[in-house]
Amino acid sequence: MRREKRSPWFWVPTLYYAEGIPYIIVMTVSVVLYKRMGVSNTDIALYTSWLYLPWVIKPLWSPIVDIFKTKRLWIVIMQLLVGAGLGGVALTIPLPDFFKFTLAFFWLLAFSSATHDIAADGFYMLGMTEHQQAFFVGVRSTFYRFAMITGQGLLIILAGFLESTSGLDDVYLQVNSKTDKGVEQMIHPDSVEISEKAGEQRIVHLPGTLDIGTTPITKSYVDSVKQFVKQWNIDNGHAPEARKAQDEALATADDVGWWNRFVVQNLEAFIVRHFAPEVDRSETDKTGNIGLIYFHLAKKPEMNENIVVHFGRDAGDKSISLVDEAGLGGRLVFNESNWNKPGIAIIQLDYNLDHSTQAEFKASSGNIPLAWSITFFFLAVLFLVFFIYHKFILPYPAEDRPSIQDKSKSFLKEFFETFILFFKKKRIGAIVAFLLLYRLAESQIVKLAPAFLIDTQEAGGMALTTGEFGLLYGTVGLAMLTVGGILGGFVASRHGLNFWLWPMAIAMNLPNVVYIYLSYAIPDNFIIINLAIAIEQFGYGFGFTAYMLYMIFASQGEHKTAHFAITTGFMALGMMLPGMMSGWLQELIGYQHFFIWVVIATIPSFLVLFFIPLDKEFGKRKNE
Repeated sequence: MRREKRSPWFWVPTLYYAEGIPYIIVMTVSVVLYKRMGVSNTDIALYTSWLYLPWVIKPLWSPIVDIFKTKRLWIVIMQLLVGAGLGGVALTIPLPDFFKFTLAFFWLLAFSSATHDIAADGFYMLGMTEHQQAFFVGVRSTFYRFAMITGQGLLIILAGFLESTSGLDDVYLQVNSKTDKGVEQMIHPDSVEISEKAGEQRIVHLPGTLDIGTTPITKSYVDSVKQFVKQWNIDNGHAPEARKAQDEALATADDVGWWNRFVVQNLEAFIVRHFAPEVDRSETDKTGNIGLIYFHLAKKPEMNENIVVHFGRDAGDKSISLVDEAGLGGRLVFNESNWNKPGIAIIQLDYNLDHSTQAEFKASSGNIPLAWSITFFFLAVLFLVFFIYHKFILPYPAEDRPSIQDKSKSFLKEFFETFILFFKKKRIGAIVAFLLLYRLAESQIVKLAPAFLIDTQEAGGMALTTGEFGLLYGTVGLAMLTVGGILGGFVASRHGLNFWLWPMAIAMNLPNVVYIYLSYAIPDNFIIINLAIAIEQFGYGFGFTAYMLYMIFASQGEHKTAHFAITTGFMALGMMLPGMMSGWLQELIGYQHFFIWVVIATIPSFLVLFFIPLDKEFGKRKNE
């Protein structure tokens, strides 16, 4: 078989499978990784949203792929760089400064992935006839979907499995509210006797069962206990270093710059004052009673081994909850130097709880850095295989050659004219507004939904395990996303985009209300959670069809390929900017009010529909 005529079946499926994985890793898996590693929602949303930048500016350097070397060479080199980036993430996850090092490698992944997209899409058109291109469009889409299943489903399930099998056995603790029990004074942690125990390493907690009296106690006493526990956990190394660094930053608030002092701090105060959940401002100095749990390990860990204990409610009455603030026991770190110093968690009863009830709490301790390092090493090896395979299997089309010419000035002139022509389109302002605003709500949901589903119930989240999240998004969610997208394409081809534009916009935005329901109800039933996410993902898939079709409509005319690339840049920009602020806003106002805000943020998506230009016949199937 001649190398330039190799069957597309040998390379189209693997090429588009390789194209989809790094994108989903950068956009979704990175969020889950950082959440499991204890990074704040503010930092997750801000820094992972910046990773959209390579796709925002992709139209600016896409001509470089045409000018220099061949598309084939760009593909194999980018796959090698993606593999190197994945390996870099795997190596730096266990480091103390993992956040900044892994972000650097995610940037390498993002730029390599965006460049790979350009080369792969160009090679697809060069390596096949028009008939083959039409035939294999379904194949490429299918294997891109398989990549999404692998990235946000199978890989996260793998990481969850490794987490659960690489740590210590889970420990369960029952907490009871007692009407006949009075208020007990806190036992100072220095008074807790801890000695090495026989048998395997395990999590130990005192007391075995916690009973808390329902009699309210003074807020001042509770606040003093909280402050003591927080400082104790930080001083003894149980609080994550990121949390400790944040506390130190707050302690030096006088040194902040003018932007923070006069803009950010005032804006935060305004948002908290008007939109944050209401705080009990009653004149009484009473609040719900509290009890303390003291955790330690049975024996000294290995040198340089960190055992991270995640603690939270697993079942039972939600009037009994963990006080989940930085350093207060939701996430405790144990190592060789502090294994025998108790890490403290605070359990508090609801102020209105006046009867006997119970709740069950769980402490789990998977080796999260090890689990995710193994997962990313697996990905790095996979892309090394892709690199080797495609280096030998990709054909050598005669048309695949660099387009560099001596007339560089004419090229630059044509390059800039391409952009100018796009911005000369009729009602371009409305077109750009649509590209930026149609996904305004979704751009914020996509960054916080994984954090919300994984976060503890005490923090307002759903407390799903890593494996449960992978199962939810990688199977049910992705299946409904695909069904919604296919149905959207089918109905748009029958009646045109103009007919379906408003129904698709409603389908895109209205299902976001399921997150309001989840954040208020916090259902324990996994089937209900699956149903809610299935509705949201189906609506997103159906509604996103309108966005993709309008991008095609806005790109019509001369230079349609380049203009479509420009629309993808605006799409990425519309996702990047709101996403950067979403974590900061959520941490100010909480998940419940954040999801209400997201639904409010759908309004611009509808308003812009009144102003965009659109051919009434666009998208309809034409009769021969």
